[in-house]
Amino acid sequence: MATETTTDTIRVSAIIPAPPERVYAAWLDSREHSAITRSTATVEPWVGGRHSAWGGSIRGTTLDLQPGRRIVQSWYASDFPAGSEDSRLEVLFEPVPDGTLITINHTGLPSGRGHRYEDGWKDYYLDHMRDYFVEHPDAPETVEMMPSTTPEPRPAPTTKKPPPRIAAKKPVARKAVAKKPAARKARAPKRGTAKAKAKAKPKARKKMAKKKPARAARKSAPKARKSAPRARRAKGRATKKRGR
Repeated sequence: MATETTTDTIRVSAIIPAPPERVYAAWLDSREHSAITRSTATVEPWVGGRHSAWGGSIRGTTLDLQPGRRIVQSWYASDFPAGSEDSRLEVLFEPVPDGTLITINHTGLPSGRGHRYEDGWKDYYLDHMRDYFVEHPDAPETVEMMPSTTPEPRPAPTTKKPPPRIAAKKPVARKAVAKKPAARKARAPKRGTAKAKAKAKPKARKKMAKKKPARAARKSAPKARKSAPRARRAKGRATKKRGR
């Protein structure tokens, strides 16, 4: 008896007008992958790197890489039934006279949905890749030059010119010069000492002046002593006259 399969497997292929290395590199380039699918795609071009397409509705991890020959990735879509496991995507690149025979082997898809994804690979990848490589046969650089976004970042450096104006650090130097008044204050004590000396001299003169009267008093003291006996004599004569 035949057993029911729980997953679907699909296989699609087409000839792309470009060499295998060119197609292989474009698949792993975020910008070219986005240009091919005409949606937002991101690819980390190394084993273990993440990839996404259609704005994140498709996502997975790169499992194996053979440059120019083979890409293996886990592949999960947001419309997978709940509990579904990741499917497995294998992309093969074979050289042919007209370019590259690309073969997509997709296994582990939810049962009954294989035909839907088969149409998607044909309509949104293989057909778009034919048109894309006819228009862009050269390396990815031609794709990067197409958008006019490259000239726009150039004015950015001009906007960065204002920061150098922050050379307003000059005031700091002025503050350092302002320290000179402090040196003047240090000199002030010298002037004070000169004034103190000047004031000290008059005081010495006053003391000398006070001493002179003292000497004069001493000189006059003997005269006072000499006149004292005369006064006594005069009083004695006066008393004698009164007694007579």
